[in-house]
Amino acid sequence: MQGDGIKIYDLTSFTLLDFPDTPAAILWLAGCNMRCPYCHNPDIVYGKNEKDFNAVVQFLKKRRGLLEGVVISGGEPTIHKDIETICATIKDLGYKIKLDTNGSLPQVLEQLLAKDLLDFIAIDFKAPKSKFLAITKSKSYENLIESLHLLNRYRIPYQVRTTVHTDLLDERDIEEIIALLEQIGYTKTYYIQNFINLGKTLLPLPEQKRKLLQNFKASFPIAYRNF
Repeated sequence: MQGDGIKIYDLTSFTLLDFPDTPAAILWLAGCNMRCPYCHNPDIVYGKNEKDFNAVVQFLKKRRGLLEGVVISGGEPTIHKDIETICATIKDLGYKIKLDTNGSLPQVLEQLLAKDLLDFIAIDFKAPKSKFLAITKSKSYENLIESLHLLNRYRIPYQVRTTVHTDLLDERDIEEIIALLEQIGYTKTYYIQNFINLGKTLLPLPEQKRKLLQNFKASFPIAYRNF
């Protein structure tokens, strides 16, 4: 079987919220190459892929006709050494795939796109260049920009989103991100997500002293989540 020996972190059997207009399951892959303090998935970031992917394959075989898609999330899925095989196996079962990614590995993204293994991508624009390293502990800002250009070239449906804790990002930072997105020709909806404290984050964070203002102007639609 194609998935023999592959391990994953976990599976969420059903969602109507994570893949636009598509009833889906969520496949979680452990590990991440960023360390964003507001991350709600520390167990996944620091966890191990110990569950058998073949169990996922058997589950998806039984759910054909009930589910239409699979969200591959994490962590950062593109660091998983078997990501291409995972996607190919899921596509062979007849499912659409949405990938959640931080855009740090454009070379992996291009491999998946070139083989037509992805149907939708959500890409997290963590911070403007001036704050990117401080927030993510990663030097992959230019890789993110390369990934955005790549998505435009392939013309795949995708969305860009930014999670905001106002101790970390402010209105000027969001304006800088908007300006960059306009510069690269982004035309889809930009999602600005208010940080919600669910009690467990990668690093301790205080409650926000205020919420971000919601009066941004852009050449593309802006949607506000959790405000």
